[in-house]
Amino acid sequence: MRRTGAAPGELLAPLTAAVLEVGVLLREWRADAAAVRGVWEGSQFKAEADARAHRELSGRLAALAPGAPVLSEEDASSQVSARPGRHWLIDPIDGTASYAHGFPGYVTQAALMEGPRPVLSAVYAPENDVMYTAVRGLGATRNGVLMPRLDPAPVGTGALVDNTPEPRGIAARAHARFGFREYMECGSIALKLCRVAEGSARLFVKDVPVRDWDVAAPLLVLEEAGAGLVRLDGTGFDFQGPYESTGLIGASSPEACAEVARWWRDEGAVG
Repeated sequence: MRRTGAAPGELLAPLTAAVLEVGVLLREWRADAAAVRGVWEGSQFKAEADARAHRELSGRLAALAPGAPVLSEEDASSQVSARPGRHWLIDPIDGTASYAHGFPGYVTQAALMEGPRPVLSAVYAPENDVMYTAVRGLGATRNGVLMPRLDPAPVGTGALVDNTPEPRGIAARAHARFGFREYMECGSIALKLCRVAEGSARLFVKDVPVRDWDVAAPLLVLEEAGAGLVRLDGTGFDFQGPYESTGLIGASSPEACAEVARWWRDEGAVG
């Protein structure tokens, strides 16, 4: 595939600045009752801040890389079936329910896609002031410090992470099956995956619908840290066709992902 425009590494600093600026705005907007007001649409909480963050982030990215369209969770018209060769895939707020209800576990995030894979990404957690970035082939960083590649470890080592005070559903089953002794509560999907990438958690498994904009940016952070991310059935995210998949497994190594997928296929799904 022929690529046009600046190389991903050249866009890292301006992308980081853009995502940081939107994160600062999100913190400020939390004091505005209109910004956090919203409604549940199925399993998704939608607030006025989602639309505001979309406008701010998509505008910055459009200026940053002219010719690379922005595909956003908050703009249904951008979600075309034939995806452009080079484009931004963004989630202006991942974890809107956490954002609107006073919890810290939300992020704003963007990934530059070249064909079916992310080549540059940034995930910013405003309340923790933590920025995760990655450039394909150049590693991942946490607040500008290169993250070491994770050492493989047996599934059950370290902490399982999910977004409830204690493991529930598939998380509870994985916690028991693999003998986890530690558990971490965290907010958005992307933030939980970044916790795996940095090594503070070792497994995140979910059996609910997930969307490409939830996982594109943290997937690159995970891969550059030596970790893995697959769908619940063990297949990789290909970022083509429909934008929704069923479930995910984020683990400290691709081998750990494969082990959890085998468990789910053989035991978990019928347990």
